[in-house]
This record gives sequence, C-alpha cells and structure tokens, in this order.
Amino acid sequence: MDPELHAYDLAGVNAKMEEKGITRLRRILAQTFDLSPRARPITDLSFFAALIDIGTPEYLAVCTDGVGTKLLVAQMMDRYDTIGIDCVAMNVNDIICVGATPVTIIDYLAVQEPDPDFLEAIAKGLYEGAKLSYASVSGGETAQVAPIITGIRPKRGFDLAATCVGLVKKDEVIVGERVVPGDAILALSSSGLHSNGYSLVRKIVFEKMSFNVDIYISELHKTIGEELLTPTHIYVPEVLEVLNEKLPVKALINITGNGLLNLNRIMAQNVGFEIDNLPEAQPIFQLLQDWGRIPDEEMFRVFNMGIGFCLIVPDDSDIIAQTAAIAAKHGADCGRIGTVVEDEARRVFVTQKGLVQNGLFFEKRA
Repeated sequence: MDPELHAYDLAGVNAKMEEKGITRLRRILAQTFDLSPRARPITDLSFFAALIDIGTPEYLAVCTDGVGTKLLVAQMMDRYDTIGIDCVAMNVNDIICVGATPVTIIDYLAVQEPDPDFLEAIAKGLYEGAKLSYASVSGGETAQVAPIITGIRPKRGFDLAATCVGLVKKDEVIVGERVVPGDAILALSSSGLHSNGYSLVRKIVFEKMSFNVDIYISELHKTIGEELLTPTHIYVPEVLEVLNEKLPVKALINITGNGLLNLNRIMAQNVGFEIDNLPEAQPIFQLLQDWGRIPDEEMFRVFNMGIGFCLIVPDDSDIIAQTAAIAAKHGADCGRIGTVVEDEARRVFVTQKGLVQNGLFFEKRA
C-alpha cells in the first residue's frame, strides 16, 4: 500500500487533494471581499464562521455546513427524524466559535422524491435542533433532483445542508488572538461520533465487518445503527451561558472534521496545544479502531475521540470550575485536557498517545 495513503483516503476522502482544492477556492473567493463595501468580511475564509461588518454595533456571523454521509446511515435505518438535529448542530456549533448567538437557519434539502412523510420526519429534526439552539428556521429550498441524487434506499436519496446567521457585539468577538502560553484547554464531551468521519465508519462497519444496522453491540448497549444515528450535541446553551456570565473565554473551538487539529484554527500566533489529560472516549471509538485496525494517528485526525468542543481560558481554578458547572447543567462533561504552550509551528501535541501534528496529519513522535 502507498505509505502516503491513510485509512480515510482509502474510504474515499482525500485530505491532501481537498486542501489543495480549498486553497485555490479561497484564493479566488477572497477577491470578492471588496465587492460589497457596505458588508465587508473581517475574517478570512478559514475560520469557523465569517464575520461581516454591516455598519451596526454588531457583526453578522454566517456559516454553512451539511451532514455528509451520515445521511446514508439514516437511509439504512429508514429513520429521518434526527438527521435535522445534526444539520443544525454542524452550523450553530461553528457560529458560537466567534462568540455569536445563532439567530436563524435556512436549510437546503435535495431529494429524489418529495414524499410528505419523509419531509415531515426531516422537518422534525430541524425543529428540534432549532429549539435547542434558540434559533428560527426562517426559510430554505427543497429541490427535486432525482437525476443527480442517488441513495441506498429506493426514493430516499437526499442531501441536507443549512446556513446559519448569528449576531455578536463588536467588542465581544472571540477569535483566539489573546491566547497565550499557560492558558488552559477545556473540553466539552461529545455525544459520540457527531457527523464526521462517516465515510471511514461505513467502510469499517458495513464493508469490513459486514454488519447490518440492526446488529446489537453489547459494548454499546444498543444496535450499531442506533449508535451511528446518535445526534450531534448542540453546545449553544452551555457556551452562551458561559459567555453571558462574562467568564474570560479566549477561544472557542468546534471539534469536527480533523479532530483536535481544529485547535490551531484560532488566530493566536506562536502557540501550540499540549493535550495531556484525555477524557475516556465512548466505546464506539475503541470498537472502530479495533475493527478497522486504525492507528492512533488516524483516529485522532478523523474523529473527535469523545471531545466535541473546546474552550481556552486563563489557568484559574475558579474559572475552570465555573465553566464545568455550567456545562454540567446542560448535560455535557467538562474538564481540563491540556495547556497552551509556546510553539512557532502552531502544532497540536497529544502526549498520552505520543502524537504530534505534521501539517494536515498526526504522526508518532520520534
């Protein structure tokens, strides 16, 4: 096997090619920033959400995302009432990374066939996600595109994505530029896989292991299908309460695709992230690693490994305790997992696993 290939590549996701393509996209699209002088973006195209200056005391925050191939698991289960939660979560969890409050969501649903029961089930999930996020769903688009949308269940092929709009006062923006060595890295627990890495998950579970969605897994205390459809946790309630309590949060990081490598998306310079107190991850992660014989380097690049969201705060026991107490009120475990360190290369180190970031990947430390 080509040593440059990783498990995720073999599952059909080419990270290096994607990065090259995105670099070209950004280079061209950044040229549009001056085309609307009344609403100019102030963040670059790599951040979790775009901040737009519209000439008011608040910035407009905007982001867009979809659910990905987790939609295929919904088709395998023939269950569609939770996938909308994932769609909302993927967006609102990015919006809050700039300190913004979600305001409204617009969805895009492309389908093979607009069966009313099917659409109603998806809408129920969107409603539940919006309710958890304190946001409206103010519009959207449903497109019948059978020639270009295929699925694995007849007449149930679909794609679901959304755009979220939020607001943040200009003096309350959080992008991480004040993070310094010695700050504490706090983690909020994930609800499981969330909505990332499902190309690799499906290859392991349904191709390598030849499981069907109804097989009961004793370590999970549920079927594999139920585990894989567990909705992405929405962190809006706990994060907004932390911000409303005026706790000195320096950075907010959504741990999605690329796992803990998302830590270096913040705006701080010459800092790295030493993760030396990993929480115990849910059993699904160890099962996938064992079933697929996936090395630690790949697991921590593709999956959240039980960490769904991170906050960086001053190293103060009272601040850490208050943050953890607020998270507990909303059903999320919170604990310190590491420390910001000096590092001109801005790398992520997972010391318990002997991992160090090298570009887009983790590798074992020498």
